[in-house]
Amino acid sequence: MQIESKDVLRRLNPTKIVWPMLIGLSVAGWLFYDNYDSKVFSQIDWTWHSTFWMILAGFSVFVRDLAYMIRIRVLTDNELTWYRSFIVIMLWEFSSALAPGIIGGGFLFAIFILNREGINLGKSITTITFTSFLDGVFLAVMAPVVYLLVGKEALFSGVNVGQTSLGTSIFYSFWVVYFIILAYKLFIAYALFVNPYLIKKILTGICSFPVLKRFRKGAVETGDQLIIASNGLKDKNLKYWMLSLLATFASWTARYSIVNCLIHAFHGQTALSDLIVYGKQVIMGIIILLSPTPGGSGIAELMFTDFLGEFIHKGLAPTLGILWRLISYYPYLIVGALILPRWIRERIVKKIF
Repeated sequence: MQIESKDVLRRLNPTKIVWPMLIGLSVAGWLFYDNYDSKVFSQIDWTWHSTFWMILAGFSVFVRDLAYMIRIRVLTDNELTWYRSFIVIMLWEFSSALAPGIIGGGFLFAIFILNREGINLGKSITTITFTSFLDGVFLAVMAPVVYLLVGKEALFSGVNVGQTSLGTSIFYSFWVVYFIILAYKLFIAYALFVNPYLIKKILTGICSFPVLKRFRKGAVETGDQLIIASNGLKDKNLKYWMLSLLATFASWTARYSIVNCLIHAFHGQTALSDLIVYGKQVIMGIIILLSPTPGGSGIAELMFTDFLGEFIHKGLAPTLGILWRLISYYPYLIVGALILPRWIRERIVKKIF
């Protein structure tokens, strides 16, 4: 597998951050205008309770990124320093934020970034492939868990499942995407842990049909990636597997805890079901994978109001949606855009010349 530097420079252009920000803020602005209620904002009472939960939201972001850094160090056998791990994670989040989840985010670019950081290509492929697999494991496990614990009615309250065509389509879209993820991860699991050579033969065989011949090169590269990743995972000890899994679940739990903290900050000190809020985010996270927009921009803001608006006053939901994205999404666009030019000079331009 080879990714040309010029392709990375073109696709990771910092100026592209304008589009996801414009889409997301436009949708959020429209929701804010449509639901604005001056009485709601005049009644906001900022207390020590609010401050505590906002600090905790910031801490959740820190834990999320720290867990990602721990995982990338574990998977690369600590070949990356903490600082270089931070750079890799920020650039990976940046590339993912610029790519629609429906096409796999920044998968190939993450391999390129890691390789340019001095990790050999084989280990880079193994690391990123296994990381993607672990993320899928989290969603594949947590979706049915929260569904069983919370229930359909609570998870999909706000979208009127069974009462409107939109709500029903959202419900079925969730299950369609979930089973696609599950099937794909089982497919990858078989390739990584059982027989990658057979999977390569199947992929190339399917793409040998005339109508699919244009995808054959990609199928061969994918098969080669899976073989390399499978070989790279052999003989790994229990510590490798446990730390990788724990870091994955810690990072995703911290990611979803951000919204819980924000709602607590504005919900007041009355009872709030954190499990329901958390479960709704798992559902949202899976549905957003269908979004054709970079980083789910626009779709995420809409879903926040629909899925989580019941826990806060309707007029305040769009504002919290903006705040959520300001904390959990836009910073990666900005930090990545700031880091990228220097990284290109150090890791691409200097190595060429």
